[in-house]
Amino acid sequence: MIEPHAPAKPGSPPHRSARGGPGGPALLPVRPGTGRFLVLVGVFVCAACGLVYELELVALAAYLMGDSVTQTSVVLSVMVFAMGLGSLAAKRLRPRAAAGFGAVEAALALVGGCSAMALYAVFAWTGDWGGLWADGPRCVLVAFSLATGLLIGAEVPLLMELIQRVRRQDAGGAVADLFAADYVGALVGGLAFPFLLLPFFGQLTGALLTGAVNAVVGGALVLGLFRRDLSRRARWLLLLGNALVLAVLASAAVLVDDFERAARHAVYGGDVRVALQSGVQEVVLKGGTQGRPLDLFLDGRLRVSGRDERRYHEALVHPAMAGPHARVLILGGGDGLAAREVLRHPGVDRVDVVELDAEVVRLARTDPGLSALNRHAFGDPRVHVTIGDAFGRLRGAPPAAYDVVVSDLPDPGITASTKLYSQEFYGLARRVLSPGGRVVVHAGPVESSPRVYWTVESTLRAAGFDTAPYRAGGRYAGFAVGPDRTPADRARAPRDWGFVLAAGTRPRPRLDPDGPRPLVLTDASLAAGERAARETRIAGLPASTLLHPRY
Repeated sequence: MIEPHAPAKPGSPPHRSARGGPGGPALLPVRPGTGRFLVLVGVFVCAACGLVYELELVALAAYLMGDSVTQTSVVLSVMVFAMGLGSLAAKRLRPRAAAGFGAVEAALALVGGCSAMALYAVFAWTGDWGGLWADGPRCVLVAFSLATGLLIGAEVPLLMELIQRVRRQDAGGAVADLFAADYVGALVGGLAFPFLLLPFFGQLTGALLTGAVNAVVGGALVLGLFRRDLSRRARWLLLLGNALVLAVLASAAVLVDDFERAARHAVYGGDVRVALQSGVQEVVLKGGTQGRPLDLFLDGRLRVSGRDERRYHEALVHPAMAGPHARVLILGGGDGLAAREVLRHPGVDRVDVVELDAEVVRLARTDPGLSALNRHAFGDPRVHVTIGDAFGRLRGAPPAAYDVVVSDLPDPGITASTKLYSQEFYGLARRVLSPGGRVVVHAGPVESSPRVYWTVESTLRAAGFDTAPYRAGGRYAGFAVGPDRTPADRARAPRDWGFVLAAGTRPRPRLDPDGPRPLVLTDASLAAGERAARETRIAGLPASTLLHPRY
């Protein structure tokens, strides 16, 4: 219910009422102009912190659970809804606006600062419980979004009351000043998250640091500027509460490295040799030395398993190499394993690899386990690596530049990958192919995601290709490779890979009779994979485009 409020003339003295009541006198230790400026500075900082909490939840949810569009929509919609509820609830705190604002900021600093660590802990230690807790991490995400939104929504009414106590002005002018500081603070927080906090502090420490700033500024504003509006008991309670919040945040910051190691062990198991944030994704390497199979995880999804990577890379590369193959373009493939298979074929003059993440390429060159697995492919003078976006590289490549294009890209169900499985992308790939050239696409699992797989095939046909779908089995089922990370029910993890071979005229998956003999793949297994894929066909699916992704 909206309460009527008669606007006051700008600069008019504050209305005198009982101490602590709405519209009460400003009992400030500074001049009203200075006090108003300090309140607006507090609004600016609190708004910046609030947006950081929001972005941190969005980023962590997309990283842990995949499908960034869905996670962003959930976090933002729940938060905005909760902000409305928080604004309504804050009306009851207006008679004690200073104490209420101090309590809200202390709670927000604790909830927002610890949200990333709590969400990651739930995912790491309970994410594979299944049963009633199958969606546990998503429930925790909604709970933190709701709590953070409630507290952020409560800020504005209380700040409006405080700024009017400093110097009463008409409601429109007060709202304009308050929102100007709020929006500018949101801009600074929105830019600080990707360009300062995330690259220099990481998600966990960045959230804890933001909570500490929030607690210090909120506490200083109330205890320093409005302390005369507080009873002695309220001052001590706020001081003690903020001290406890800062102690919790500081303790968590000290223990954050140990926490990350323990959580990583819970997610990936033991034997993690390399774990780093590249700026593009999290890169984790397990094993690969002393006879142990190597596992490469990108953003928590298993991209390479030494147990069966040959099944994948031989099925991806060798059917496309049956024909002219002097010039080969590999999109993705920063691990060097697709390049390894390409280089086994005689007559290869040049291999261009386009990889988005420079750290993956560095590990492929220097890590003893990964470089041994790819047979030091990036040391071959015929291989040229470009760090960049595959879509941009295709747009800039000259026509008919390649005989073979190998699309070794992440699963199409991952939101960031959808443009690399679009009709426009395949149209660019068709342009760079020489007459008689071929493109092969990793299209996700056939058995568990047939609709996604056949949408890729339909999109290739819409781009003007004839297609030959096929699959290969044998995937290690311990972790997910698709849009989700570790599945709650690992027995349901995908156990096959789907591929589509495409060309201007109808291609046929086969091995080059003059080429090298794969260690696992045979003509018979290729034919069986083609039959198995066709049995799952879903006809009539529309093509995926940049503006209308279908995955």
